[in-house]
Amino acid sequence: MKQLLSVGALSFALFSQALQAQAEAPFAIAIHGGAGTIAKSRFTPEQEQAYRVTLRQAVEAGHAVLAKGGQSLDAITTAINVLENAPFFNAGKGAVYTYDGQHELDASIMEGKSRQAGAVAGVKHIENPINLARLVMEKSVHVMLAAEGAEQFAQTQGVPLVDNTLFDTKERYEALLKAKEKLEKATNHTKDYQAAHQALPSEYKMGTVGAVALDQFGNIAAGTSTGGMTAKRFGRIGDAPIIGAGTFADNQSCAVSATGHGEFFIRYNVAADICARVQYQGKTIEQAGKEVIFGPMFQAGGTGGVIIIDPKGNISMPFNTSGMYRASKSNLSPTYVGIFADE
Repeated sequence: MKQLLSVGALSFALFSQALQAQAEAPFAIAIHGGAGTIAKSRFTPEQEQAYRVTLRQAVEAGHAVLAKGGQSLDAITTAINVLENAPFFNAGKGAVYTYDGQHELDASIMEGKSRQAGAVAGVKHIENPINLARLVMEKSVHVMLAAEGAEQFAQTQGVPLVDNTLFDTKERYEALLKAKEKLEKATNHTKDYQAAHQALPSEYKMGTVGAVALDQFGNIAAGTSTGGMTAKRFGRIGDAPIIGAGTFADNQSCAVSATGHGEFFIRYNVAADICARVQYQGKTIEQAGKEVIFGPMFQAGGTGGVIIIDPKGNISMPFNTSGMYRASKSNLSPTYVGIFADE
C-alpha cells in the first residue's frame, strides 16, 4: 500500500513539475506594420493615436493566444489579421494600388520546428492572404502558389473570393495618382522606366505587416503580408512571400519578418541571413539584425527593418529608416508600441 502511495505521490510530483515548467516557459510576440519615412510632423495627434491603438490591439490579440497555451502560428495569424483588416497598413484592407489601379497581395508564413512554410503571391481576391499562405503550408504539397492558381486552391479549401475593391482606400488611391505623376514626369525626362521607377521616393516602395512569436512549447514562427509597391507593374513580386528574404523561422536560431524595399531584401536574403549568423556564428539576434540591416544591403541603398525573436523569447526590432510601426509583448514584459526611431 505504501509503495502504491509513493508511486502515486511521485507521479503527482512529476505532473506538478511539468505544469510548473510550462507555466514558467517564456512566450512572446512582436509585430510590425511597415518601415519607412515616418516623420512625426506628418501625423495629426488623432492619426498617430489610431496607429498606436491598432498596433496595440494586434500585439495583444496575438499575446492572448500565447497566454492561453496556443501555438505561435495561431498567434501570428491572429495578430496579422488585425493589421490586414485595418486601413492603416499596406496589407489587406489598406493595400497599395498597382499601376493599373488594382491590388495584388502577397504573404508567407513559416514555423520553426520543422521549417514548414507556405506563401501566396499576386492574389487579388483573398481577404486575408496570411491565412491562405498558412493553408498552402498545411494543406498543399507546395510552398508558394501565385495569382489565379492560388485563388483556385483557396476555393478548394472553402476560402471565399472577395471583390478587389474591398481593399480600396482613399489615401492609397491618392498615393497612386501622385506616384504615377512622378513616374510620367521622370519617364518623359529619361525615357527609361527603370530609371524613372528608381527615382520614386522610398515611401512608394515599402510597406508590409508581419509578426514573429514564441509559444510555451518552445516553437517560433514568422509571418509577413503586404500589398507590395505603389504603382507596381508586370506582376511584380517583392520579398514578403519569399522564404528567406521576407520571412524565415527555425527553432535552432530565430524567426524574422521583414519590411522594406523588397528588391534589396531579396538580393541580400535578409531574413535567412540574420538567422544564419545566429546559428552558425553564435551571435545574438540584436547583433545579427544590426549587421544585416546596417550592412552591405543598406550601403547598396536598401532601406527597411525587421522584427526578430529567438527561442528564449528575446526580441530585437532594428530598422535603418526614420520609423517603423512596431509592438511587442511577452510573459515578462508589458506591451510596447513604437513608431518613431527615438522611442
